[in-house]
Amino acid sequence: MTPAHPVAAPMYLAVNLLDAQSLLATFGMLGLALVLFAETGLLVGFFLPGDSLLFTAGLLSAGTADKPATLSLPWVLLASAAGALAGAQCGYLIGRRAGGAVLARSGSKRLHHGTERAGELLQRYGHPKAIVLARFVPVVRTVLNPLAGALDVPTRVFTLWQIAGGLVWTAGLVLAGYGLGSSVPDVDRYLLPVIALIVIVSLLPPAAGLLRSRRAAKHRNETP
Repeated sequence: MTPAHPVAAPMYLAVNLLDAQSLLATFGMLGLALVLFAETGLLVGFFLPGDSLLFTAGLLSAGTADKPATLSLPWVLLASAAGALAGAQCGYLIGRRAGGAVLARSGSKRLHHGTERAGELLQRYGHPKAIVLARFVPVVRTVLNPLAGALDVPTRVFTLWQIAGGLVWTAGLVLAGYGLGSSVPDVDRYLLPVIALIVIVSLLPPAAGLLRSRRAAKHRNETP
């Protein structure tokens, strides 16, 4: 017998994991924290939209006289920091226990390239600066944490600097979105182009690193 009213599909079936607005609308603060935890702590989360999610959350926290905020700024800052800091520490502990094998077993070319970039950052800048800088580079911020654990970076050093980098990264992007939303009327109408710009900018460092790696490999092959 056909029901009088169609049954609505569960909300979680419609969520788009790559869409910041969809994630926030469906899961709210819990989703924000979990996505950042997965992106920074679990290798399977390297594809998640951390940068655009933080910026969008900040944007939606900015209300105007005509349009109240849909998210609470203090809760956004708390949830994002909690997810990012706990995730990085979890990734580090996984690397400490599993060693380099946890990265070597991955079949993703992006993760392998991210591992190379993370190793370059650690070698070029040292542990503290590399741990902070990695927060701002997609994929690298996913793999540097277990790599640091596998390389036996001292726990105190890693914890101190991942907290510093995590707070700057999360608060910086959230407050940037909040500032834009507070100063530009109806900026949510242009949310997709703004997010697209953020994604493009966030992809520039790994793209530049890939180009440098290819040039270096070509130079090595051409050098007798």
